[in-house]
Amino acid sequence: MASTSARSRTRTARLKPSRKGKAAAASSAAGMDVHRARIDALDAQIVKLINERAGEARAIGKLKAKEGVKPYAAGREKQVYERVAKLNGGPLPDDAFRAIYREIMSATIALEHPTRVSYFGQPGSFTHQAARTKFGSSVEYSPARDMRDVFLAVSRGRADYGLVPIENSTEGGVNQSIDMLADTRLKIASEIFLPIHQNLLSHSKAKDIRILYSHPQAFAQCRAWIAGHLGEVERKEVGSTSEATARAAKERKAGAIAGVLAAEIYGVPVQAENIEDQQDNITRFFVIAEKASEPTGADKTSVVLAVKDEPGALLRILEPFRRHGINMTRIESRPSRRRAWEYHFFIDLQGHADDPEVSATLKELESCCRHLEVLGSYPSAPRLARPSDPKPA
Repeated sequence: MASTSARSRTRTARLKPSRKGKAAAASSAAGMDVHRARIDALDAQIVKLINERAGEARAIGKLKAKEGVKPYAAGREKQVYERVAKLNGGPLPDDAFRAIYREIMSATIALEHPTRVSYFGQPGSFTHQAARTKFGSSVEYSPARDMRDVFLAVSRGRADYGLVPIENSTEGGVNQSIDMLADTRLKIASEIFLPIHQNLLSHSKAKDIRILYSHPQAFAQCRAWIAGHLGEVERKEVGSTSEATARAAKERKAGAIAGVLAAEIYGVPVQAENIEDQQDNITRFFVIAEKASEPTGADKTSVVLAVKDEPGALLRILEPFRRHGINMTRIESRPSRRRAWEYHFFIDLQGHADDPEVSATLKELESCCRHLEVLGSYPSAPRLARPSDPKPA
């Protein structure tokens, strides 16, 4: 019995913290309290400074309102992001500060003027995700079932800005957006690149899915994966990946191809992640507005033109670009829909329409084109790194 009692006392002693352990824990707690008190003091300063910043932004908003100018300025947005990145000495990465300032600017834009953004698709679509990435969570969002409705909302004053997809890195141009840009007086005010990751969403396991919904672009982006994993499943095209997810949320043995934002909004589990065939799948979006952006020194300009139906016409419109040293980053043709066999060319070029060399190029183009219109000048968005890009040395 004595031996058992001794062993019990030994085990009890082991469970009790030593004096050294108690002292270390007390020291650690005291150290954390010091840091937390410092954080509380810093938070008080941060809140005060953010509100002071908001006050200055509101004052600018009042001046803009007198001139009939809306609060969002793509050029100023770019300046803020670049300046904050230069000021950042770590340990937080630049992307973290970009996300923080996106929300700060979103809140101040809404404070300056109640701002509504129309976007193509239902809540949870990739365009919705791109809009939130651009404008933050403080503005009001208005979904549109048709691309045309986005343009109409902005042109008729029901929205301050619109956001539409313009091209995908694997599937090319979004024709309806391209055609609408040619038919409207609205301008391109900004661009954004969004990495597109498609996912299989369903309440059923992949082997039990009998019908698969998605947008035609999403089906095209996942063609090989679908053939390898869901080859016998019926596919049904719908207007957006959000609509596809909404259907999969209600129907038994139905699946959808969509993004994680749609999965969160509609409560449909992700059965397979990142099923796109190309890892560097990126979609480019345009912000459309009543006015284009001011020059920033690192801009793009988009134009649409119709050439005369004669030999060498296309060669003649390329010559001014060479002569003035203007880099043409994209060219795409579409039927004009005005005359049979007449085509519009959509061109992106580096520089702002107000830059001397760009302006001279556009004037020369007018003389050899049936029609030319500047769709907008806007800050050039940073190029996204892709998995296939070589890593810097």
